[in-house]
Amino acid sequence: MSGCEICEVQGDVTAVSVEPRSDVVQLCGTCSAGLKGEAVPAGHWNALTTSMWSESDAVKVLSYRLLTRHATESWAADALEMLYLEPEVEEWAKSGGPDIIHRDSNGAVLSAGDTVVLIKDLPVKGGGFTAKRGTAVRGISLVADNAGHIEGRVESQRIVILTEFVKKK
Repeated sequence: MSGCEICEVQGDVTAVSVEPRSDVVQLCGTCSAGLKGEAVPAGHWNALTTSMWSESDAVKVLSYRLLTRHATESWAADALEMLYLEPEVEEWAKSGGPDIIHRDSNGAVLSAGDTVVLIKDLPVKGGGFTAKRGTAVRGISLVADNAGHIEGRVESQRIVILTEFVKKK
């Protein structure tokens, strides 16, 4: 049995290609799901602070990309600040995947930390309340793999909001 090259969990792993090259990284099911944008347990990505120092360039590239997704969190921002990549490895890390641009209902570009306002009442599934039109959502986070989703706090609950229902303040 081999282990995941990101979180070092032993068990079944899957070979994942690190685009645009053909290099592969062995990932567990949790890391594979997280790479695709699915939710992973809180704290799972803390292993990136170790994997970013791997001898494998492909693991470094994947670690960089995942840290960049979570750059709004202090631990990831600190790790990115410490991380050094050789110029060609850094170019590889930055070249992978399409750039996702989040836009509000009016087409304005949204950035992490922006404040947005809801433009219609939104029932919050599982929350038991309705987020009212005109509610300001401060300090939004951008969902890494989906330009149509942002995250923010409404009534002390962290929720996912469709960008088509917000406008930048």
